[in-house]
Amino acid sequence: MPLLILLLIAGGFIILTSIRQINQYERGVKFSFGKFSSIMEPGWRLVLPIIQSYQKVDMRTKAVDVPDQNAITRDNVSVRVNAVIYYKVSAADKAIIEVEDFRYAVSQYAQTTMRNIVGEVTLDELLANRDKIADRIREIVDHETDAWGLKVANVELKDVSLPPDMERTIAKQAEAEREKRAVIINSEGELAASQKIAEAAAILSAVPGALHLRTLQSINDISSDASNTVVFATPLEVLKAFEGFSKKQ
Repeated sequence: MPLLILLLIAGGFIILTSIRQINQYERGVKFSFGKFSSIMEPGWRLVLPIIQSYQKVDMRTKAVDVPDQNAITRDNVSVRVNAVIYYKVSAADKAIIEVEDFRYAVSQYAQTTMRNIVGEVTLDELLANRDKIADRIREIVDHETDAWGLKVANVELKDVSLPPDMERTIAKQAEAEREKRAVIINSEGELAASQKIAEAAAILSAVPGALHLRTLQSINDISSDASNTVVFATPLEVLKAFEGFSKKQ
């Protein structure tokens, strides 16, 4: 009887010490005699001492900073680029068995891929198409890490730093471009105004007396202010009329 009690106590102790808790956001990778045996779902699970072992894997999405990387663009401009990569474990067994440290591995692979992709584009393409370049990095990293049981959800380029002399050059170029657009807009406005003036002049010259009425209206507008001095120029048509009258005399 005492032996049975001891056995029950020993069995109960073994069971209590074998209980492992797997949280909802985790999975457990169980090994029996050193070989992979099963995936442990969330809840309380038994892991027998000595003959079994396990490792927890966090299945939540992780954000990993890709530190500043020195790269040279296709047009030989030196830049510093950093990014953030979002990924999650899709297969817990592969993440443990296929790679030693998947967190370190995905960070290193993202750094290498980012440098390579930046080297394939020009500076203008890098600055103008950051989203497309980031998506290209995501596709490559996601494809290569699939064998590790990882799924890359997104990659964002956070910052692209240029040498100081290059920043000054780009600023001057942008200022020159703004001045160019301003000159073009001003010229287009002057052209449109001159066309309207020419149309108005053609209409006034086609109607007898219209030009004189417009002149009188302008004089009336100017004379509304007592401080203005009006100098009236006699139209050539009036002088020609007087000239014709003198010849008749």
